[in-house]
Amino acid sequence: MGTVMVIGGGLAGAEAAWQAAESGAAVTLHEMRPAKSTPAHHTGFLAELVCSNSLGADGRENAPGLLKQELRALGSLIMRAADASRVPAGNALAVDREVFARAVTEALEAHPRITVVRDEVTGLPEAGPVVVATGPLTSDALAAAIAAFTGDEALFFYDAAAPIVAADSIDHTRVYRASRYGKGGEDYLNCPLTAEEYRALREALVGAEQHPPKEFEKTVFFEGCLPVEELARRGEDTLRYGPLKPIGLPDPRTGRLPHAVVQLRQDNREGTLYNLVGFQTSLRFSEQRRVFGLIPGLEKAEFVRYGVMHRNTYLRSPGLLAPTMATRRRGNLFFGGQITGVEGYLESTATGLVAGRNAARLAAGLPPLVLPPETMVGALCRYVCEADPGHFQPMNANFGLLPPAPGIQKKMKKQFLILRALEGLSKFLNIAN
Repeated sequence: MGTVMVIGGGLAGAEAAWQAAESGAAVTLHEMRPAKSTPAHHTGFLAELVCSNSLGADGRENAPGLLKQELRALGSLIMRAADASRVPAGNALAVDREVFARAVTEALEAHPRITVVRDEVTGLPEAGPVVVATGPLTSDALAAAIAAFTGDEALFFYDAAAPIVAADSIDHTRVYRASRYGKGGEDYLNCPLTAEEYRALREALVGAEQHPPKEFEKTVFFEGCLPVEELARRGEDTLRYGPLKPIGLPDPRTGRLPHAVVQLRQDNREGTLYNLVGFQTSLRFSEQRRVFGLIPGLEKAEFVRYGVMHRNTYLRSPGLLAPTMATRRRGNLFFGGQITGVEGYLESTATGLVAGRNAARLAAGLPPLVLPPETMVGALCRYVCEADPGHFQPMNANFGLLPPAPGIQKKMKKQFLILRALEGLSKFLNIAN
């Protein structure tokens, strides 16, 4: 068994290193932090969560939940750490950021076949197998090397992180606890807005001053993660039908639905921090303090972290990558994570898992494996490799990625797709193991 080099210690890189090592390969994991940080990171931990602390829905009846089931079955380190560090979040899987990242870091550093090296890799090594999982904040030098290798101009879009406030600074007399439709318990704090309060908030968002983008960067928003001020500009009721929708959240003090609701989700295990759900933003910090202070209950909130906007980089993966996550031009060079064109923490983890396993198989002289397209992990890998290059955008896990199910009644379709995926994964594991 040979050696696998993994570049990048985010979720995808951490998962790739773990999977390669668990497959028997010696692994060198390179992470440039903390010697060289990024605009979005705050610690030197591996697998630091930089946007939200939520890893999405964890129900058995939805696509993100199916992805989690598959990752657990595949022995994902990220899922193991997430399950061990979860905090209340209704039917979503949210984690204590520090507990989660510390658990991943300690597991990787303690693995007998993994060596963690804290340095910046500025080029693509010629020898392989190599897994590049540097994520949306790839350093300029390595991004240039990747662009030279692909022969294509890199694509950029902006991803925004939501602010976090201290729980003891929230006016709890103005908020109420509830989860939408009562699912998962009373895990969210809800800030109800009247029509007048909603209009004032929207007008403030529209008129607030933003951090200007760098001159060399073009502002291209990913529709699945729009800044709240951008949503506000799109129409008077866009926010009310988006992150501020009141449906399923009646105020127990009045028995009626508010005009709009801002939800706060617990951000750490102790419940001392809450983030503003859906409030990704590029507003200046002083403007965030002013504008978000208009939200009932947050008039005197202490912002322990303001929202930030940072550059995301991803490849034109269709035609460049194979479903094994290896490049078609060079079979010993793999990519994993957001840089491949998936969107979301666990989608990134999934591609890192596939890249790490196949890199280890290559090191052992074994043929690579392709997960069945009926599985969510397999479907994500197939999407980034086979989508239309001219209209390629980052993609979350969703049932639309899975092969069709002709003849299945609509009300039974999701359950059929889930069962088919898990059966396909079980057969795959019997062969792969």
